Amino acid sequence: MTDLVTAVAPDAILEHALVTLRVVLEYLGTVAFAISGAVAASRRRMDLVGAVVLASLVAVGGGTMRDLLLRQPVFWIENPTLVLVAVATALAIAPAARRRDLGAFARHRIVEYSDAAGLAIFVVIGAGIALDAGASPVAAMIVGVANGVGGGILRDLFAAQVPEVFWNGQLYATAALGGAFTLWALWALGLPPEVVFWVPLLVILALRALSLTRGWGVPSVAVVQKRELQTESHA
Repeated sequence: MTDLVTAVAPDAILEHALVTLRVVLEYLGTVAFAISGAVAASRRRMDLVGAVVLASLVAVGGGTMRDLLLRQPVFWIENPTLVLVAVATALAIAPAARRRDLGAFARHRIVEYSDAAGLAIFVVIGAGIALDAGASPVAAMIVGVANGVGGGILRDLFAAQVPEVFWNGQLYATAALGGAFTLWALWALGLPPEVVFWVPLLVILALRALSLTRGWGVPSVAVVQKRELQTESHA
């Protein structure tokens, strides 16, 4: 009996630790995304209600897409705690936005890096949930990317602008897809859960950091209009 407990206990402890870590990171990712939503609302000169709605959308929108795609109960309906965290974050950011005191966010790129953290966390969580639910590898990667970028897409749509993920040329959805693929590959190789969890998360963070600091990105397919060509020829 002692040998059995000794053999099982470490695995049980590790599993419990990973579950706890996932919950903690979900909260951190929610706060990170809510910050980006609240700041976007301030830039569009929305009122307090708009800031709260936008912060909540970006915080739980991706997870909502994930659960709908997997035909699972939407997580925040049964447990609205993460919605409340997003609301509290928006209310905390609102006074600084009202005083137009968001210069520190821009100078230190707080929004970009917090958004990168939220992206990495939710892509990994979403792809992992999809694989656990029996989704195919391709479907799991799609779900993971949707979980990561879905909230940002909703944020931009409700802020009346083209979703940034589609036009800014940065490694954003590409970074999410790279992380989701890495997670599936490590999972398929049967590597330990902590490796499957952490390595894809770090891959996404590294790609986003390189995009923000080195300008890495994807090529644009913008069509040059005739008027633009004439302007260039006269320059």
